[in-house]
Amino acid sequence: MSNATFKMKTRRGFLAGGAAMLAAPAIAQTTGYDVNSAATTQTERDVGEVVRRNISSFRTLSWEPYFDNTKNGAILVDIDSRAVHFWSEDQSVYKLYPSSVPLTQDLTRRGRTEVILKDPNPSWRPTPSMLERNPEWPPFIGPGPDNPLGTRSMHLSWQYYRIHGTHDTRKIGRQSSNGCIGLYNEHIEELFVMSNVGTQVLLI
Repeated sequence: MSNATFKMKTRRGFLAGGAAMLAAPAIAQTTGYDVNSAATTQTERDVGEVVRRNISSFRTLSWEPYFDNTKNGAILVDIDSRAVHFWSEDQSVYKLYPSSVPLTQDLTRRGRTEVILKDPNPSWRPTPSMLERNPEWPPFIGPGPDNPLGTRSMHLSWQYYRIHGTHDTRKIGRQSSNGCIGLYNEHIEELFVMSNVGTQVLLI
């Protein structure tokens, strides 16, 4: 089998096997941050399966009910309305973006965290449990159109949790992820520039 044929079959198997990752909610609940796993994250599921569309309200919000201040900027992820809100530290900039959110409550984490790492050229590695269940998956996907993390990724203090882009725009506005929050690539690129390591994040 040629390398090109193997890569094509491996890629097809990887894309077709997205739903199998739903069996690993324990990974999404892990706390703490492992520097050695910086390029490892739960990827998005295959949107060819049935997923619920966004039927919630999409509205502007004020930062005051959610944060004591906007030091280092503030990001609010409203999982129910599938929206990401951003306020700059001086409050002169407010942005509102549609997002993808976790598929189920088991995969959903809410609470306060912060941006601890900004990756301008993200790569993706499946977790050991993913590879155990899906040995045909590639052990690594570098930056590019096949990368589940899109063009930018911001790591949160919760292990495996990211706010990142996606090349599959069908996922935005849907319950389609295994824990991460996804944005259109043009939106994560904008948010990436405005956010800092230390930007506070609240998921509600």
